[in-house]
This record gives sequence, C-alpha cells and structure tokens, in this order.
Amino acid sequence: MRKEKSYEELVEKIVERWAEGKPVNQSPGSTSTKPCGYYRLSLYLMEYIRSHNSFPTGVHAMPEGLDHLNQVEPSFPVDFDAIIGDEVFPE
Repeated sequence: MRKEKSYEELVEKIVERWAEGKPVNQSPGSTSTKPCGYYRLSLYLMEYIRSHNSFPTGVHAMPEGLDHLNQVEPSFPVDFDAIIGDEVFPE
C-alpha cells in the first residue's frame, strides 16, 4: 500500500513536469484545468510502473483517448527520458 502511494505521488510529479507550459484543455464543456492527455499519460505511466517495476525509457506513443463528448483524442509522443530526468525509482 505504501509503495502504491509513492508511485502515485511520483507519477503526479512526473506528469506535472510534462504539463508545464502546455495550455489547459480547451474542449467545449471541459471542466479540467489540465492539458489534453494529462490523465491518459498519468494512467499509462502508472500502469507501466506497475507492470514493469521500473520507469519507461525513450519515446512512447500515448494511446488514443475519448474526451467527455466521446470524441477521439489523438495519440501523442512522450519522451520519458526528458520528463523523468533524474528521478530515482522507489525500491
């Protein structure tokens, strides 16, 4: 349980770093103050960490998603080396 909490905190920190400077979701009716892709990236990173017990490296394509209007949001690349930086994976 404690390990899971540290993963959640670490994922939030890394995804917040990715979100810096990106505009908030401009989709009509959106109530999110996060950029498009924020939650998909958060989910992807958390699932990756759980499955591999390590950080992803290199560039990964985020899967397509659906917005609150059920419209497709396109895939986008994420360079994990750049956003993870010198973070240390929790043991």
